[in-house]
Amino acid sequence: MPNHYHLLIETPEANLSRVGQWLNVSYSVWFNRRHRRSGHLFQGRYAAIIIEDDRNFQEVGRYLHLNPVRVARLKLDKQARAAGRVGAGVLPAPQLIKERLTILREWKWSSYQAYLGLAPAGAWLSTRVLRPMSGGRTEKEQRRAFQRYVEEAVRQGTVESPWERLVTGEVLGTLEFARRLRSEASANEREQSGARKLRPQLSWEEVIGAVERVKEENWEEFRDRHGDWGRDMAFWLGRRAGRLRLKQMGELAGGLDYATVGSAISRFGRRLKAEKALAAKLAEAQKHLSNAEM
Repeated sequence: MPNHYHLLIETPEANLSRVGQWLNVSYSVWFNRRHRRSGHLFQGRYAAIIIEDDRNFQEVGRYLHLNPVRVARLKLDKQARAAGRVGAGVLPAPQLIKERLTILREWKWSSYQAYLGLAPAGAWLSTRVLRPMSGGRTEKEQRRAFQRYVEEAVRQGTVESPWERLVTGEVLGTLEFARRLRSEASANEREQSGARKLRPQLSWEEVIGAVERVKEENWEEFRDRHGDWGRDMAFWLGRRAGRLRLKQMGELAGGLDYATVGSAISRFGRRLKAEKALAAKLAEAQKHLSNAEM
């Protein structure tokens, strides 16, 4: 995409974070030097989802290939997909379907053309894992089956997001699988940064309790104060320590929209850099949360 990328990777080693670091840092530095530019090359931070089985792997593969057409102009954005889930969507017109398929098949930065045999696969790309999952014995049959699987969602307008089913915020699979990963996670978090993410999530109540202790006020007293550092800290910790979603925290905080919560988190991050006293308060709250995890 213009400002970010998605990769579907199967690796026998726990070294995915090093790959992500190389792409986000080393490659970005090289690219900026070559093109005489500065600043971030990619939007956002590196994040990884662990996938349990072939069914979820196949679904994620389709969802990532559909990324170029999941936009409002083609009526496949979040709002349109939500309307379809509750039966309020409409069947797309033939011209709209044609436009979707054209963009999907011709997207310059996608591997979809290679999966269909319309372009050569790069040296880094293997189609032998994902493509056979759609059926077929020969390579030609597999390509056709894969194309039907991907494009049927475009024709029907039913592009569901697998991320809605994440467990512990980092795993696409069963709760039992997530628990097994957590129990087997190595203590060496430098090599396996995902191990830290698989720790039990802190609840909103635990986050609020830690902020209340630091602020020495009840949540209800400062919850509705716009710009209050205690409220902003709760959202900041809820996102980072509890991995709670913006929309979820907004609902828990009395019906705020996700944009308001996101602004509060950004505001708190800026204040942290300038106010040492606030950073000390945050460290104290984090200590309370660490004790709650034990």
